[in-house]
Amino acid sequence: MTNPQSVNVSGKKIACGICGILLGALGIHKFILGYTTEGLIMLLVSVLTCGIGSPVMGIIGLIEGIMYLTKSDDEFYNIYMASKKGWF
Repeated sequence: MTNPQSVNVSGKKIACGICGILLGALGIHKFILGYTTEGLIMLLVSVLTCGIGSPVMGIIGLIEGIMYLTKSDDEFYNIYMASKKGWF
């Protein structure tokens, strides 16, 4: 039988990873994790530069999305949910 917390971590990890890869420039994956400041930074850089900063934010989101998906559920929980590591 699975632990309800592990199901929640796994679902959040997958959601953050996919959003980081597909919508990384908007910082949606940061908002899902509860990192409002980091999410706003990514969103505002993309929007306020009229899209010029979007490729950089998109690459950051892509890298973070891949990192989220390659970690085990325990590693993901310890690094991004318990320790609140905001960037990479």
